Amino acid sequence: MCQYSAEATGPATGQVTDWHVSHLEARAVGGVGLVMTEATAVHSDGRVSPTDLGIWTDDQILGLTRIVAAVRRHGAIPALQLGHAGPKASTYQPWIDRRRRVEPADGGWAPWAASALPDGPNVRELTTEEVGRVPDLFAAAAVRALRAGFNAIEIHAAHGYLLHAFLSPLGNQRKDIYGMDRSRLIRDVVGAVREVWPTGLPLLLRVSATDWLDGGITVADAVALTEEVLPLGVDLVDVSSGGLRPAAIDSFPGYQVPLAAEIRKATGAMVGTVGLIEEPEHAARILAEGEADAVLAGRATLRDPNWARRVLRASGTPAQWPHQYAWALGVEG
Repeated sequence: MCQYSAEATGPATGQVTDWHVSHLEARAVGGVGLVMTEATAVHSDGRVSPTDLGIWTDDQILGLTRIVAAVRRHGAIPALQLGHAGPKASTYQPWIDRRRRVEPADGGWAPWAASALPDGPNVRELTTEEVGRVPDLFAAAAVRALRAGFNAIEIHAAHGYLLHAFLSPLGNQRKDIYGMDRSRLIRDVVGAVREVWPTGLPLLLRVSATDWLDGGITVADAVALTEEVLPLGVDLVDVSSGGLRPAAIDSFPGYQVPLAAEIRKATGAMVGTVGLIEEPEHAARILAEGEADAVLAGRATLRDPNWARRVLRASGTPAQWPHQYAWALGVEG
């Protein structure tokens, strides 16, 4: 969940601030098992906004170690999400106007894209040579994540970001090898990251299982992609949806769970699920019934840092609270 709280200019651009540390540490205190950073940009042009976290330079490692230490001291696993916002980059913070571009004169840049489409935003279509260098950006960022001490990483290939834009026929109308084989860039990125990321540490891949649009990605495409990346070393597929273009989506609690369940059943992959899973009892039921192997909670834990402990309680598992809080709650610490 992007916090839009990193430094935006100068040598500290993309750096961790006190907000990131206290925000993520609070989720670890609240019982979350794996605490993941926001989409952390592998290139300065890959930030959603100028105030996003970055991991494109070694100078950013030290700040990220603060997150690792804060999360670990409460027993949670620190994870980092690697991303490149692609055509959705260079926007203002949502409390200003997330749909408006930050122009270069105001500190923005030309967003990268698979294709510059007549009905799309003003973006820069990457050359074939430039696309071929993208896996190296992700691999170099993975090495930095390892040096910072993270125990898991997730490659963000959903929500209209760069890798999703290459996979979807609505975002990719190229005539080169990356257009003829739309999943190639994702496979190349996964392969490059897995080559430098230790086999004993988890590698997750976040996907949009459908674009919710005619002519876009379907769950069958997501199943095919999953079958391609599992042999490359992906340990869990984090199943989301949409984000490429505005779409009419029938959103209800757990509306994306069937997508994850279908991918899990068709491929045997471990999957995570998301999407308006607000009630702890609902999350516990999803896991108990085998619809997914993990529930990744974003907005729910923004609203309630202790949400994970309530899920444990709903599942019948004793939820251990920190001693400092337990006495006030009348529970065992």
